[in-house]
Amino acid sequence: MSEFLFNDTHLTIADQTYTSRLLVGTGKYKDLEETRLAIEASGAQIVTVAIRRTNIGQDPKQPNLLEVISPSKYTILPNTAGCYTASEAVRTCRLARELLNGYSLVKLEVLGDEKTLFPDIVATLEAASILVKDGFQVMVYTNDDPIIAKRFEEIGCVAVMPLAAPIGSGLGIRNPLNILTIVENAKVPILVDAGVGTASDAAIAMELGCDGVLMNTAIACAKHPILMAQAMKKAIEAGREAYLAGRMPRKRYASASSPIEGLFF
Repeated sequence: MSEFLFNDTHLTIADQTYTSRLLVGTGKYKDLEETRLAIEASGAQIVTVAIRRTNIGQDPKQPNLLEVISPSKYTILPNTAGCYTASEAVRTCRLARELLNGYSLVKLEVLGDEKTLFPDIVATLEAASILVKDGFQVMVYTNDDPIIAKRFEEIGCVAVMPLAAPIGSGLGIRNPLNILTIVENAKVPILVDAGVGTASDAAIAMELGCDGVLMNTAIACAKHPILMAQAMKKAIEAGREAYLAGRMPRKRYASASSPIEGLFF
């Protein structure tokens, strides 16, 4: 590996450094054991948990996800999935802080519509402002609007997470130029969140210069989730290296791989 690639910096979020740029969720697996095996295969170090849908101690009578995804091994990233108002999202983050002994890193999402699951940007801006003032380190799910992405950075969010496509759709990156503009204008980590369907989608996100990718459905709903988790790990690494290497320019016409000057015959 070249010296340049060897010296690539790791992903840093809220002053914590990670060697993996793949973040994964915990929903939609057939059981907790498959969840554990897939997350291990992905190499992810940050694991997001939907507080309103997952038991991490709220109900002592039910299986606790933290028994298989230990906070001593992973950074647990509580998220506000299923929240449709700013007040719901803020309340959920505060509950997560209590359950996780004062933990402040959260993933904020406030949805605007049950069918599309697109974010309600007005409500998300409101919730982000409240949470940042309340001492939370906010990683925020948003649309792929570069102006809005910058607003979240200005509020004080520690990472901005634009969607590639609707949540769970597997459509891949629909607006790569928007994502590229967000990356170019950002001073905080940019992570693609939602819409990744397969390894090539993850690689494209990384080739655009994104700092990481968060996914759940693409792994959990694959025919073989553990194998897909391995594929995603490799795609993230390959996409990052391709970004650092710098791709060749696109050309309209053919260009011979070997020069024609100096031919022997």
